[in-house]
Amino acid sequence: MARQSRISTRLSAANLVHLGAPRLADLLIEAGGGNANLKRRLRLELAAEAGPDILALEIDKRITAVSVARTRASWRKRGELIDDLNTHRDMIVERLAPEAPGEALAVLIRWFDLYPGLAARVKDAKGELPAAFEAAAPDLFALAETVDDQALRDLIDALRRRPQDYARWISAGGDALGPLTARRLLDSLDASAGKTPSGRNLLRRLADKAEDLDLWLSLVTPEQAGSPDIAADIARRLLAAGRVAEARAALEGALNPSPLNRRWTFGHNPTDGAPRLTPAWEAASIDVLDAEGHRQEAQHLRWSLFKRDLSAPVLRDYLSRLPDFDDVEALDLAFAHAATHPDFEAAMRLLMDWPAHREAAALVLARPREARLPRTQSGDWKSRLAQRYPEAADILTNLGSPDPMSGRIAGADRYL
Repeated sequence: MARQSRISTRLSAANLVHLGAPRLADLLIEAGGGNANLKRRLRLELAAEAGPDILALEIDKRITAVSVARTRASWRKRGELIDDLNTHRDMIVERLAPEAPGEALAVLIRWFDLYPGLAARVKDAKGELPAAFEAAAPDLFALAETVDDQALRDLIDALRRRPQDYARWISAGGDALGPLTARRLLDSLDASAGKTPSGRNLLRRLADKAEDLDLWLSLVTPEQAGSPDIAADIARRLLAAGRVAEARAALEGALNPSPLNRRWTFGHNPTDGAPRLTPAWEAASIDVLDAEGHRQEAQHLRWSLFKRDLSAPVLRDYLSRLPDFDDVEALDLAFAHAATHPDFEAAMRLLMDWPAHREAAALVLARPREARLPRTQSGDWKSRLAQRYPEAADILTNLGSPDPMSGRIAGADRYL
């Protein structure tokens, strides 16, 4: 008697095929009876087989049902709801768009229109709902890239209705929105779109995507230009365009106290005159010095910033601009400076992440009292030093565990 071939019981598409279509259909109907999302997915798949018009209608029905619902969704229902939203988005992008891109864009915009109502009624402390819509942004703008001007009007209307949300989604879309489509959107929005802060923000995001620097600059308010971080962003954009003098002016504008930029350039006391600079402003000012030809001054500033902050990126940038062999001597000086820096944790972070484990172990041995203080990174540092530098690893004992007798942190009083 011939021996029958054995079929594996491992769940896979290849193995399930052996059950045959009728049996699989019965199983899906049975599973869908207790799973509303699966039942909807099956209905969508049948609609897709019937044609794009039927699929669009089926998706619209679900979008309408979600939009008119008023019941608050608890955290228990949030995951199921987001799964349902993602299923419908996938069907729009993967099944409807290849057959009818214009209709798919219109339906996907209606899907995005669900956000305000859902945000008002879904309990979402973890921010999963906005994350789901931001994750869908690349699909929206990639689809917009494929349609004609008539189909794009739906997106233009949506931008006018909700500029604040779409400004955020333009950023979340990454490179999906290209310069040509961004320009098409800009050209279709009238001047009134920039009369509100949210409208200006939307236009600024579109101008950025359209690579229109002058339009982008015109949408930055004087108050915003007074922020050191925004001034740094302006300067970097101008540098990339070869407009060095304007980049310098943008940076210096954030140093001039005025009623418009007071909250940026002053601390809590608006009369002390002390500017609050930021790492972004400082880094941009160094780049401007380089572009102006003041390379030695820029190097001095890089070294000063490193000595203050022990920043590894600043140090790498500084070393990369030194002649051969000078960088080796400079690195030794940097490690020697870290060994005496008052911020032990910053010094250890630099040496461990560089990596310079020998110097890190020497730092621990030289400053054991500071090394024994409890820190979140101590366990990781200890495990990385344990094999080659066991004495230093032993010192890196986290004192965060309480004494079982007293409940106090063992030995902590020695360092108070």
